[in-house]
Amino acid sequence: MLVSLLKRFGLKFSLNDPGWGRGSQDNNNNGNQGGKKPSNDGPPDLDQLWRDFNQRLGGLFGNRKGGNNGGGNRNNNNNEGGGGGGFRPDMRGAGIGAGIVAAIVGFLWLVSGFFIVQEGQTGVVMTFGKYSHMTQSGFNWRWPTPIQSHEIVNVSQVRTVEIGYRGNVRNKQQQESLMLTEDENIIDIQFAVQYTLKNASDWVFNNREQEEMVKQVAETAIREVVGRSEMDFVLYEGREKVAFDTSQLMQQIVDKYSSGVQITNVTMQAVQPPEQVQASFDDAVKAGQDRERQKNEGQAYANDVIPRARGAASRLLQESEAYRSSVIANAEGEASRFKQVYTEYAKAPAVTRDRMYLETMQKIFTSTTKVMVDTKSGNNLIYLPLDKLIAQTGQPVGATGTPGASSQPAASTSVIRTDPNSLESQLQQESRVRDERSARDREVR
Repeated sequence: MLVSLLKRFGLKFSLNDPGWGRGSQDNNNNGNQGGKKPSNDGPPDLDQLWRDFNQRLGGLFGNRKGGNNGGGNRNNNNNEGGGGGGFRPDMRGAGIGAGIVAAIVGFLWLVSGFFIVQEGQTGVVMTFGKYSHMTQSGFNWRWPTPIQSHEIVNVSQVRTVEIGYRGNVRNKQQQESLMLTEDENIIDIQFAVQYTLKNASDWVFNNREQEEMVKQVAETAIREVVGRSEMDFVLYEGREKVAFDTSQLMQQIVDKYSSGVQITNVTMQAVQPPEQVQASFDDAVKAGQDRERQKNEGQAYANDVIPRARGAASRLLQESEAYRSSVIANAEGEASRFKQVYTEYAKAPAVTRDRMYLETMQKIFTSTTKVMVDTKSGNNLIYLPLDKLIAQTGQPVGATGTPGASSQPAASTSVIRTDPNSLESQLQQESRVRDERSARDREVR
């Protein structure tokens, strides 16, 4: 359009044009007054071009000489006061020029409404300062200023807010980091909050100072979470829990504010007691570690002693249970044997008594080496030195006759077997006598 306008003004910008750089005929005449011949070669004369443009622009708005419609030659020296009709305004040409200028200005005004939104960003368009709509990434257009305006918001950027420090954990901000726990202890916490934007219009219109708002929300949330926890929990095992609870509480608050913020992460940078009591706190921590160490040692000793005691107790219980079972079995066996003996005794009492007497005496004689026998007449007792009798017989019973056999006296059962006519016959006779006496006594009764 600008080129066509310049062509309408009659300007020539082609290097192939033979009149390039020469201007009008009057100017050439003025240039020839000095005796110099104009040259047709070389670059165009910009000053002459500008003068030609001004002349034709003035003619377009009606500033022309009388009797000369612009087709003949003009003399720049005769523009002032010369004869020939005076000033004649051309209203038609002035209207056309004004329209062209207005069209150019309007075109440039409309072109100013184009804007580009990069990937990961969102454009917020406002009509007379009020929210209108949002645009996506790419080439967009809106009504130019002052009708509409726009603001580009980066919604993919991860923003960070630091609480309790600035740039480095050593650069502390005491008014932000010190807070009170549930057990009335002061603790120093430094953490960072990372967040993104999920709604650009809420971020722009619902908050005046957005980053300051996020910072205040973070301080409020962390103080509430720490105020519900004890100091040891926050310092040691509860760091991740405190960070998670703070993130959840912050998200609830910013959602209530409709701030368009999405909390992505809360990172604990430093959690420690205040510097003024750091030494005392370290001593308390060491004492707690010593207590835990001693408890662990005691637990290890208990784990070593208790299983042994339980094993010994279990062994004693099993041994006692075995002894109990053995005693009960022996008692049951003895009772069963007694029942069997009683059954046989009921069938033949005399024979059973004799057998029982003999078995009893045999058990007694096997464990003694001296026997005292009561005689029938008088109170004299007969002493039987069984050990001497065994020694006189020579070889003890149970010896195999082999050299090196034991020469100790054998049991009394061996004596009875070697001399059955002496002791055993006497015992049997005494037994029969007692049985006869008892039978007579029963008959008398």
